[in-house]
Amino acid sequence: MLLLTAAATHSALAQSVGPERRQRHYDHQGRLYYKGPLRFTLGGGVGYYNGDLTSRLGDQFLGPSLSAGLLYQFHPHWQVGGELSYLQLGAKDYLPGRGLAFQGKNGLAAAFVRWEPLTDPGAYSLPAGQSALIKPYLKLGVGMALYSPKAYRGTERPSGNTTPNYLEPERYDYPAVALTLPVGVGLTVRLTSRLNASLEGSYSLTTTDQLDDISTVPSPDSNTGRSASSLNDNYGQLELKLEYAPWAR
Repeated sequence: MLLLTAAATHSALAQSVGPERRQRHYDHQGRLYYKGPLRFTLGGGVGYYNGDLTSRLGDQFLGPSLSAGLLYQFHPHWQVGGELSYLQLGAKDYLPGRGLAFQGKNGLAAAFVRWEPLTDPGAYSLPAGQSALIKPYLKLGVGMALYSPKAYRGTERPSGNTTPNYLEPERYDYPAVALTLPVGVGLTVRLTSRLNASLEGSYSLTTTDQLDDISTVPSPDSNTGRSASSLNDNYGQLELKLEYAPWAR
């Protein structure tokens, strides 16, 4: 609802206020620029798990990573945004003798800032320049994850032909909530004046060791916990995103 309200407000302002009446802003060199535009983002890719079971790519049960959000340019080098994501994670144990695995479904929400280190002539009003074709950026945010994992013994990804014998959960309040700190790097390519495409890789630190339902917490099948590591679990995302600005000039 908040995203729709922001979009409607921006649309009304864009239609009722001409460029000559918009509030002017200046950078530290005195160059004139206007804020905006507002962009809608839609992305898809894969998720990567790093936790008690493994950090190796060969042990991953790679799952989909889908996102949607808003992005707003408030300075020629800076953007602010918000995003909602769905992420599926899974992996098998790097220790064959322990023989554990998990699969989890996660809902994510994050607010972030993006910094573009290169100067884009198209971001300035006077003198107006052609927008840069390619722009790298760095990203830093804060958010939360709603996670719901299932641990089991095995080495295969669950499928229609394989239904694992799931272990009793370490806690009975799944889905649980954790805070996240996403950091990332990306590359934006201008397709048209209103449409960009970005390839983005991000890594998120979390405040939980139970993203995989495998931790040092005692469980029905292990009085000492399923893992000896007390480090928190983290995850990564690699996505291709489209960024559309319907009111761009």
